[in-house]
Amino acid sequence: MPAKPSSRRAAQSGSISPTKRERRLAAEASRLFPHTRGSLNLRVPGARGTSVELPAIAARLLRDVLTHLANGDAVAVVPTPAELTTHQAAAILGVSRPFLIKALDAGHLKVRMVGTHRRIALADLIAYRDAMDERRHAALDDLTTQAQELGMGY
Repeated sequence: MPAKPSSRRAAQSGSISPTKRERRLAAEASRLFPHTRGSLNLRVPGARGTSVELPAIAARLLRDVLTHLANGDAVAVVPTPAELTTHQAAAILGVSRPFLIKALDAGHLKVRMVGTHRRIALADLIAYRDAMDERRHAALDDLTTQAQELGMGY
């Protein structure tokens, strides 16, 4: 029977799956973690009282990572460039590349050509994803309302 993957083994493959002890520690840390929107000062142990100030965005990411680890979720930190290929953009949206190409060709999303290759700005992709999510939620709300009006038990 193969050994259960440890967080160290998972870290070598790109994502981190917490052990039971790490889940417990992450849960304790996330409960103590400040819920402020500002920066965070951390004292570095063993560095003679040296402290470092984390910017607000890093503090938010750290809180999110701790929360996911406490829930037992695997976590991977992946840097995302400001411009994406169609393959990267499709992966972020969770759609096929041909679906994305059709959306680009229809003008639903801005695209910049680099030679014969398409590049999508991350900010535009996120705005498109959010708009798709809003339309999806609105459609689901409409279906729920219709089902309730028809007495379908929803």
